[in-house]
Amino acid sequence: MTKGILLASGSSFRRDMLRKAGVDITVEASTLDERALEAPLQQSGTSPEDVALILAEAKAMDVSGRHPGLLVIGADQTLSLGDRVFHKPADMEAARRNLLALSGQTHRLNSAVVLVRDGTVVWRHVGVAELTMRALDPRFIGRYLAAVKERALGSVGAYQIEAEGIQLMERVEGDIFTIIGLPLLPLLAELRALGEIDG
Repeated sequence: MTKGILLASGSSFRRDMLRKAGVDITVEASTLDERALEAPLQQSGTSPEDVALILAEAKAMDVSGRHPGLLVIGADQTLSLGDRVFHKPADMEAARRNLLALSGQTHRLNSAVVLVRDGTVVWRHVGVAELTMRALDPRFIGRYLAAVKERALGSVGAYQIEAEGIQLMERVEGDIFTIIGLPLLPLLAELRALGEIDG
């Protein structure tokens, strides 16, 4: 069997997390249209956690088909506020609307990771973190977006908690890796159990 780990994600955050943890990976982002896959799931009432899992699996399957023998990591994250699922804002106005909706509320980040080899799911996991945003003055939101600029468009909540986004928060429950988009500790444990990394 060919050995190797491939990350089926274009996320620089996920790539850097794995590499900083000492995991030797190659990267090939899936070319699937995530929004097209997600639309029928949301219409059918699929939970945000299951949406993240299904999308993570679809990405891993897509890339796995092109790389026999390799272990492929698929990952996806949803942000949910009650039944509403948020997406990366298309522009600064959408980022402002997202922050206004999240202001003073507790939302969930559902970070899914799936391992696939030769088109077979080997393992799946969803990590959940709950974040409570401060009640934000609309003028502060404007100043925040002016400071972070286009970075607000790179994450579903229009914030990076590892940067200025931490100032938006009142309370955080969950690990930083899940929040950034990859439940790293459970993934590393599974990679060790599979003999893919030194344990």
